[in-house]
Amino acid sequence: MDLLNQVLTMITRFATIGGGLWLVWGVVVLAGGLKDKNGPALQSGIWQIVGGGLIIAAAVLFNSVAS
Repeated sequence: MDLLNQVLTMITRFATIGGGLWLVWGVVVLAGGLKDKNGPALQSGIWQIVGGGLIIAAAVLFNSVAS
């Protein structure tokens, strides 16, 4: 059972870090879109930020369910 808990913890950490990186990249894309006044890049950056936040929220929810 201890091995299962360690694997679940590792998956949760990986998902949280991945979601954080996706969110940060979304901020970079959004900033580039703002600089160039590029509408599609703005939209893409906003949706990447939302997606990163949802990945982090799912990882936290998974961690609370698995515990």
